[in-house]
Amino acid sequence: MTLMKPRLSREMAEATAAGSPVVALESTIITHGMPYPANLETALGVETVIRENGAIPATIAVVKGELRVGLEHDELEELAQSKGIVKASGRDLAVAMIRGQSAGTTVSATMLMADLAGIDVFATGGVGGVHRGAEQTFDISADLTELGRTKTAVVCAGVKSILDIAKTLEYLETQRVPVIAYGTEDFPAFFTRRSGFKADHRLDTPEEIAKAMWLHHQLGTGTGLLIANPIPEASALAPDFIDGTIADAVRDADERGIDRKELTPFLLARINELTKGESLKANIELVKNNARLAARIAVAYAPLKKARN
Repeated sequence: MTLMKPRLSREMAEATAAGSPVVALESTIITHGMPYPANLETALGVETVIRENGAIPATIAVVKGELRVGLEHDELEELAQSKGIVKASGRDLAVAMIRGQSAGTTVSATMLMADLAGIDVFATGGVGGVHRGAEQTFDISADLTELGRTKTAVVCAGVKSILDIAKTLEYLETQRVPVIAYGTEDFPAFFTRRSGFKADHRLDTPEEIAKAMWLHHQLGTGTGLLIANPIPEASALAPDFIDGTIADAVRDADERGIDRKELTPFLLARINELTKGESLKANIELVKNNARLAARIAVAYAPLKKARN
């Protein structure tokens, strides 16, 4: 079966053909994760961080019904300012294409499109997970399922404590996804460096992580890898403060009946309001930190992939 290929920018086409290190980036952080102009500034800043660390950034989105890998400045600006752009997980891509819609891609959709484009490393803020109360609601992010079936390595700051972290880690184990913490044994919780739970494994250098990726793929597991990278110490928020704020935001969402796709964007916006902008600052710094590590992993992985091919 021949799989559909997304349209690559000229830079992406040249980079993938040459086997150059590339880092995929999602676009829901632009369309649904941050207000304008912070979203555009962050998108451009993250791309700069990746270039400074030796790799090429590939922001992924759906643009007027077309799957796109690698966006130009004007396209990023349009995504950042446009209203009515949909949020697409992997299941939504075909419908967005039929309708000619522009869409910000979630972790699951970005993983899928990155894999179709031959990109092995993806940097994001945090992944979705098992929501609290999932034993009644069955609310489990498609990100976790995609990690269990797509080979992309996802570099993130763990998962937000709005989720059930213990169940999220259990679900990843069921999906056979290795969880590797960078430079720590603790699994991070997005705004904080520790969640109270241990990661499966600890590796201390990008080169070790790249080798683990290569061996994992050589074993034919068919799954992704979750690389958990703690937020920098200077940018981390106090656990008691952010946990209390998140609890307030979750309560507000419950009272307003907000759930499913609308829940995470609402919570992020509400948490930013309640923290008077501190959570947004932390979010920006952790995304850049993840991009930095992802670029270094991609640089270390590129020669291993070339040797394999």
